[in-house]
Amino acid sequence: MSDAQLYEAAFTVTQIVEGVYDRVTRLIATSNDSTTTLTLDINSELYPLSSGDQFNLLVATTLNLDGKVEEGKGSGWRERRSGEQTLADLWDYVCYGKVYRHEEMGEGGNIKVYVSFGGLLMCLDGPYRKLSPLRIDNVYLLLKR
Repeated sequence: MSDAQLYEAAFTVTQIVEGVYDRVTRLIATSNDSTTTLTLDINSELYPLSSGDQFNLLVATTLNLDGKVEEGKGSGWRERRSGEQTLADLWDYVCYGKVYRHEEMGEGGNIKVYVSFGGLLMCLDGPYRKLSPLRIDNVYLLLKR
């Protein structure tokens, strides 16, 4: 994993909460190594998931394949040069958001990281050593099956 790729793991959906908002599903998933719990709001029309489904998740600081973060770039990830490939081409569902809160659960314990993707929320709850790189301002969330 490069420095731009902050966290990557495989998850299994354990619970689906319908009716949070129109076209939005809140899913609860557990990492395949059982160390991290994910609560995530997703656009269920664009990326439907069901209980028991498995998917990969990546949190990164940039979509550039070389890991280079371009100054002044951010949510304009759709604006790219013709023929230029990015991480978004390799994943099925991509969001750009702001990390707005961290909760440390005691010394050396777990940490909760909260991210808002334009109102769709994510909470990752897991070991401090795995999630501490997420203590930054803005991130990309990428999902694929």
